[in-house]
Formats: sequence, C-alpha cells, structure tokens
Amino acid sequence: MTTSFSPSRPAGSSTPAAIQGALLRYRVIAYVVGVGLILLVCVGMPLKYAADSSTVVAIVGPVHGVLYVVYLACTYDLATRCRLPLVRAVLVMLAGTIPFLSFVAERKVTALVRQRHLPSNRA
Repeated sequence: MTTSFSPSRPAGSSTPAAIQGALLRYRVIAYVVGVGLILLVCVGMPLKYAADSSTVVAIVGPVHGVLYVVYLACTYDLATRCRLPLVRAVLVMLAGTIPFLSFVAERKVTALVRQRHLPSNRA
C-alpha cells in the first residue's frame, strides 16, 4: 500500500512561527553586532591611536568577530526561510561591517519580512 503525501505548503517553505523565530534571532543579533561595532570603531579605535590604549580593541574586537559570525548565520537562516534573493542576503550580511548600517538594515528587513511573510502579525 502506498500513501501519497501532499503537504499543505510548498516544499522548502517555512511556517510563520519558524520565520518569526528566525526574525527575532536576526533582530537581536543585528543590534548586538551593531553596538559592538560602534564600540569598536567609535571608542576602541580612537583610544588605541590617540591614547595608546589598546585594551578596548583587544577585548571588543574578538568578541565582535565571533558575534559577527553568529550574525551571518542568523542572516542566512532568515534569508533561506524567507527565500530572499542572494544579492539582498549578501547586502544584509555586509551591513554588519559598517557602523550604524546594521540598524538600518534590521529595520528594512523586519518590515519586508513582516509585510511578505507575517501579514497578520503587526506587533
């Protein structure tokens, strides 16, 4: 006896709950990476070169590097769940390398995902 399996969703699509979870993870890590990069560039680098104190860079730099890898993974997860175009996904990933841009990208991505994939959830 054979059974046919007909999913209610197309193959490879995610549930709204899975997309909501991926969006939340992305939003949190985008803010954390953005704040870390601002600390590194606006506090650590001036202290390193103006005051000859590299303590902030030595601490924040590696932490930001690890968190940026987590940011890349969360962005990839969200992009694959929402089927974002490759160019858009790469641009969002690169936003974590420019101070303040991760905040702008986070707002735009959140609005896009909510509009296209979570229409009933406006909170």
